[in-house]
Amino acid sequence: MLRPTKGKTPRRPAPKKPYNNQKDPVGVYCRVRPLSCDDEECCIEVIHNTTIQLHAPDGLKANRNGEYKETQYSFKKVFGIKTTQMELFEDVSKPLVDDVIHGKNGLLFTYGVTGSGKTYTMTGSAGQGGLLPRSLDMIFNSIGPYQAKRFVFKPDDKNGMEIQNQVDALLERQKRDSQQNVPKTPSSRQRLDPEFADMIRPEEACKADGVDEDSSYSVFVSYIEIYNNYIYDLLEETPVDPLKAKWNSGGTPLRSNTEFIPPQSKILREDQNHNMYVAGCTEVEVKSTDEAFDVFWKGQKKRRIANTQLNRESSRSHSVFIIKLAQAPLDADGDNVLQDKNQVTVSQLCLVDLAGSERTSRTRAEGSRLREAGNINQSLMTLRTCMEVLRENQMCGTNKMVPYRDSKVTHFFKNYFDGEGKVRMIVCVNPKADDYEETLLVMRFAEMTQEVEVARPVDRPICGFAPGRRQRNLAFKDELSRRLEERGGPVDTEIPAALNQLLQSFPPLPPCEISDPSDDQTLPRLIEALERRHRMRQSMIDEYNRTANMLKSMLQEMDGSLMNKENYIHQQQGQLGEKDKCIQDQKSEIDRLEKKAKMLEYKIDILQKTTNIYEEDKRTLQHELESREHRLAREQSEKKRMEARMQGMVYDTKLQWEKECERRVNAKQLEMQNKLWVKDEKLKQLKAIVTESRPENPPARPEKPQRPSREKDRLPAKRSASPSPVPTGAPVRPHHRRSHSAGNERWVDHKPVTNVELDTVMQPNLPNSIKVSTPSEKALSKADKYVLTHQEVASDGEIQTKLIKGEVFKTRSGGQAVQFTDIETLKQENPTASSRKRRSSENQPPQGDGNMQGGWTDVENRCSVAVEMRAGSNLGPGYQHHGYQKRRKP
Repeated sequence: MLRPTKGKTPRRPAPKKPYNNQKDPVGVYCRVRPLSCDDEECCIEVIHNTTIQLHAPDGLKANRNGEYKETQYSFKKVFGIKTTQMELFEDVSKPLVDDVIHGKNGLLFTYGVTGSGKTYTMTGSAGQGGLLPRSLDMIFNSIGPYQAKRFVFKPDDKNGMEIQNQVDALLERQKRDSQQNVPKTPSSRQRLDPEFADMIRPEEACKADGVDEDSSYSVFVSYIEIYNNYIYDLLEETPVDPLKAKWNSGGTPLRSNTEFIPPQSKILREDQNHNMYVAGCTEVEVKSTDEAFDVFWKGQKKRRIANTQLNRESSRSHSVFIIKLAQAPLDADGDNVLQDKNQVTVSQLCLVDLAGSERTSRTRAEGSRLREAGNINQSLMTLRTCMEVLRENQMCGTNKMVPYRDSKVTHFFKNYFDGEGKVRMIVCVNPKADDYEETLLVMRFAEMTQEVEVARPVDRPICGFAPGRRQRNLAFKDELSRRLEERGGPVDTEIPAALNQLLQSFPPLPPCEISDPSDDQTLPRLIEALERRHRMRQSMIDEYNRTANMLKSMLQEMDGSLMNKENYIHQQQGQLGEKDKCIQDQKSEIDRLEKKAKMLEYKIDILQKTTNIYEEDKRTLQHELESREHRLAREQSEKKRMEARMQGMVYDTKLQWEKECERRVNAKQLEMQNKLWVKDEKLKQLKAIVTESRPENPPARPEKPQRPSREKDRLPAKRSASPSPVPTGAPVRPHHRRSHSAGNERWVDHKPVTNVELDTVMQPNLPNSIKVSTPSEKALSKADKYVLTHQEVASDGEIQTKLIKGEVFKTRSGGQAVQFTDIETLKQENPTASSRKRRSSENQPPQGDGNMQGGWTDVENRCSVAVEMRAGSNLGPGYQHHGYQKRRKP
């Protein structure tokens, strides 16, 4: 059979806290302790009352630029080595104590490297009290006359306060006095520990202003430590278990009342207002500064400290001293505390002495000390992480979860960072060079913490009673005591003044002594006086009843009016609740819009950065595009120049090849004509031989035909079968050959000084030429053509002259260049050499003009032969121009 599941108890909704959108940054202060020795190297310099500068020590590596890096950090205020404890308290802790007295919470913690002076700053020494004793002294100096009696306020073990009536408080005090193990309040400072004696001089005492005199106050203190991420109560009495059994060898249980039970760790819980507190923590009510010192010192002796390489008394745990101030308004009479739990205001000040961060490589910790150092560093790292996430959520509008639960320190104080009070931090630094790297990390954490904002705490609601109730009650009591002293009555007896006046208004009674039995006047006078008193009493009763009825009617009318007013107030409260709900909705909407605005601002910043990046990329790409366009334009212009140059080269090459093809065609035609001429010559020679064999009729020398010219339009000369006769005595006219160099162009005639004058018949004629032995640019600039006369020895020992011709043209750079286009070869032979053909022809008689002309032509050809060749021609010196080839002997 299945049992029906039991529904869970719904969680009680937390009361709505007053909303406040005003935020203040975490106040971060810096205190520099003096060096232990004057000859130590200092790495910190106070350059302003809000700025310090860190210098890298000499043994540290330099940065990339080769210089020591100097960094500056700013704080709300910097306290140098000459700062006193009183000056530090005035600027840092006094505003927090003033807020606690006025119902607001505060958190103050010291942070720094081990051995930097955190415990000294918080506790102090003889004659130099720290922040903790001065805070207690200021609280008691401010609320001293207005403290409630002991046990009027009582903790409810749920982080709240209950109010007891006078009877219950008296019973609690009697019970406390009857207990022997509870220490009494020290009567004087001489009974305190000498280390705490005379910490605060009388002239340094201070008090808060604006303390509410119509309220009653009580101070509760508690002292805990967080060791290895566990919470322990330092004010808890050493427990002894008298019922724990021990067993002897016989199996019989033995009981001992001296068995020690180790302290148990406490747990953190959340109250109905979602505030964190230590469950089961001892809260001691103290009534004076001396008593609070005594309680603090009792817990301080239990705190865990150890001797390390860096500090002789190094704190191995985080200590938290909580000062809780309970205050409630007085009733309408101004005599007793108002018995209403909802009117109790509890404010607290947490003074935290964090353990110093340390490196195990320097402390050389082992075993439990190494585990302690690891837990200390881990909790401090969690504190840094929480600060970083808080700053990111506030600056970027995100809603990341803050890892408070990763450490007991951050979990315990998460309400302060969520807006439950002011938060201030004192960064203690040691200027010695050995702590430079750890100090640098501390400074970075402090700089980041200053950017975290905490909601400003709201003021507590004001009670509706008229102010000045306590003073009026004291004045009434003083006046009553004075009058009772004047009448000689007991001072403590309380008789209303109206009753005294009433008794005095009655008529005095006559003497009631009867000395004579026959006295009949005393009794009638007594009866008459009593009747008169009775009548007065009756009239007074009637007057009292009439006044009571009138007062009753007045009270009824006032009650009706009061009910109407209460109804009206209820209606107004309903409307006010609706208004408050509307205001809360509007505030939530404002919060949503503010978060949305922050998110949009964050997105705008991101978009602006992205736009800047894109614009930078755009400028870079535009610059690259322009450079590429310039390069492309240069390449295009270079391409055009190359195209023009190549077109010129193609055109020049085309012309050269056309000339070369024309030359080769002409040469081939000339070669074929020469071959044909050679065959004709052979036939003629054969015919001449046949003719010479007839003695009776010798044949005449055949006319030697002319060799065909290179010109296309020139036809080969007609050859006859017999030579033409040469007239006797006719003079021989040598034909002077006109050089191709003759014309209207101006020539540069380059003849080296080593040339030999040959005085041949046929010479090149260059009129209006510039004769030079060495070519120069000046001479070339004035001419159109160029000819070089070159001489060399031929294979037969004769001098052969070559005329190398060219055209002069200007270059792009402004100079002159020569392009060679033709070569002429001039060959000189001996005219006296005779041949067999010449002798045969000379012996023959002349036969006619034709034969004579052919003989003279042969003589002319033998005298001088000029052969013209072009550059690159394959023709040899046998192919001659302007004449026939020399006939050789067979």
